[in-house]
Amino acid sequence: MTKSTEEIEVVFLEIDKDEIEKKLAEIGAKKVGDIFYRHIAFDFPDYRLEKDNSWIRLRDEGDKVTLAFKKRLGVTSQDGSTNDKGMEEIEIEVGNYENTALLLKKIGLIEKHEAEKRRIRWKKGRTFFDIDTWPEIPTLLEIEAASWEAIAEAEKELGLDPKDQKIFSVNQVYKIYGKDVNDYRKISFGGLLKK
Repeated sequence: MTKSTEEIEVVFLEIDKDEIEKKLAEIGAKKVGDIFYRHIAFDFPDYRLEKDNSWIRLRDEGDKVTLAFKKRLGVTSQDGSTNDKGMEEIEIEVGNYENTALLLKKIGLIEKHEAEKRRIRWKKGRTFFDIDTWPEIPTLLEIEAASWEAIAEAEKELGLDPKDQKIFSVNQVYKIYGKDVNDYRKISFGGLLKK
């Protein structure tokens, strides 16, 4: 049975990828993936999900395709100037990216945008360290763990200052760098395609 869970994760912007990978190896983390992702964000035509700080994400992860409902919790800003309280996520695995996208459109959802990213994933215990490279913004580090205490421990091990952590979506990260993802229909390494 699938259930709604709180995603416990933080983001650190503008990291030095090589330095972070060196530190991850030093603390005993193991590199477990180098993945090219693509995803489509969906909403209803009246954007009721966006108005509720939510969206539907269809993601091709290379070895699997997932469909998720995502909702930002404790939202106080849309521009990345303040942190959210967290993220609710309900995620299931589906069989086919294109067919699932077609099904979502057939039941009345609209495609907000499609995006690509490259993720280098490291793992230590139950904590994941994702070095994410998105088109046209600096590389960032996402740490996801089973508890906020585990996040604090990971930050300490890597010598990261908790004051620098961000708790918000990549859409807010793009806004920090002067780009609104809602202005684009495709965010790819080949360029950003305006709507």
